[in-house]
Amino acid sequence: MTHLAAFVLCLAGFAALAFATRRQQRDILGGSLRSAATYGLRVAGVCALLSALGILVAKYGWSLGLVMLSGHTSLAAGFVYCVLIGLVRTHGPPAAHAN
Repeated sequence: MTHLAAFVLCLAGFAALAFATRRQQRDILGGSLRSAATYGLRVAGVCALLSALGILVAKYGWSLGLVMLSGHTSLAAGFVYCVLIGLVRTHGPPAAHAN
């Protein structure tokens, strides 16, 4: 259960950090979010990753907890990356507005 919680937190953290970038906002949402929303996504992403670190270190100690965090973050980042690629390829980037 600890691994599932840590992985879900890492997944949520990287998804939030991905949506905090202007490019992903433009490609997926069709426009940029306000600065406050972008800042909130960054804070939420970092908090989720730190929570995963806390869970793993509390359960397994610093040595094994950090190694497990490395594995969880690698898997979660790869998953988010592949989903973002799939979204852009499936739906395509939004059409540019003609002025």
